[in-house]
Amino acid sequence: MISLTKVDVSYNQLEGPLPKMRAFEEAPMEALRNNKHLCGNNTGSECPIQLRIQEHVKKFPTVILTVIPIVGFMMLVLFILVAFCYLHKRYPNETNGQRERERETLFSIWSYDGKMVYERIIEALEDFDSKHIIGVGGYGMVYKAELLPEVFAVKKIHAPEDGEMQNLKSFENEIRALTEIRHQNIVKLYGFCSHSRHSFLVYEFLEGGSLRKVLNDMEQAIVFDWKKRVIVVKDIAKALSYMHYDCSQPIIHRDLSSGNVLLDSDWVAHVSDFGTARLLKPDSSNWTSFAGTFGYVAPELAYTMEVTEKCDVYSFGVLTLEIIMGKHPGDFLTSSHDMNFESLNEVLDQRLPPPVQEIVEQVKLLVEIAISCLRQSPQSRPSMREVTLSLRQ
Repeated sequence: MISLTKVDVSYNQLEGPLPKMRAFEEAPMEALRNNKHLCGNNTGSECPIQLRIQEHVKKFPTVILTVIPIVGFMMLVLFILVAFCYLHKRYPNETNGQRERERETLFSIWSYDGKMVYERIIEALEDFDSKHIIGVGGYGMVYKAELLPEVFAVKKIHAPEDGEMQNLKSFENEIRALTEIRHQNIVKLYGFCSHSRHSFLVYEFLEGGSLRKVLNDMEQAIVFDWKKRVIVVKDIAKALSYMHYDCSQPIIHRDLSSGNVLLDSDWVAHVSDFGTARLLKPDSSNWTSFAGTFGYVAPELAYTMEVTEKCDVYSFGVLTLEIIMGKHPGDFLTSSHDMNFESLNEVLDQRLPPPVQEIVEQVKLLVEIAISCLRQSPQSRPSMREVTLSLRQ
């Protein structure tokens, strides 16, 4: 209100002292009329002593707001000095250069709540004891870490022979981007740690395990009925569509397989394992070294090594058939252009009864979409956005 030049508060039943500012001091009586009791400035009425005291009391919070930050800052400085003295006593023989190098290489970790710490994870896993292993991947072992009351999945990255992670800076940049992903069908990445002894990723823990584990277990596969399977395929499609089109920079998974799709206790699918994920950069080439799981990799990668979102589309087609058949489609991939629901009817997962009428049309649609995703030409495959739209029908 400092810039206010004119004011009219007439007919408002106001009372009390007017603000000491130009607009009120120069206001004509017409602009102040018909109020209960305005005082001060040009009203011609002196404010009683108690009102002036109230005015001074109102300034008291301003004093508090000024003092508290100063006191807080002094306490913070004191805390830093105490911490420095403690660390100095703990490592008396350490040179400044050594401490600086350790500060740079000890670990980098990001977390939405700041509670993930290197030491607690190592302690919970008993220095990565094999008894905590719950899965094995091409890029690392997966452990179950119980940091009560929370439980996390920790993927320990295989260290190269030279003991250093190759292209660490680039990998960290990709991990930073992945930490921004928030989608109900993508496993949450809570943190990443780079250390001279151990490098690992920290994910949310999903008690249902991998899709491959469910399909390979007779009892679980029977519980995993046709309705659940249709929903899981839709979940995976939504996750890939989000990665390809709704992220600030498109992300290609590059290693989609039944081993990299996890289920929670409600059979909701979550795409996981972004160790080989690649950020697609617009207006630039996206050539890369070979990555992926045998049997799910798009055929063009064998001779072009160019990564596009259509590589994930092909893998999605393979995975969809695997969910329908209850096993990897194998030889059926080479004749996918001749397949239809009738020819696949005999190889539907025999552990389940045939799909009932209200589900059979949806299963047929999944087969049609899977076949279109397996076309040899990447350009002729649908996009994951088109797939998700088709599955909504």
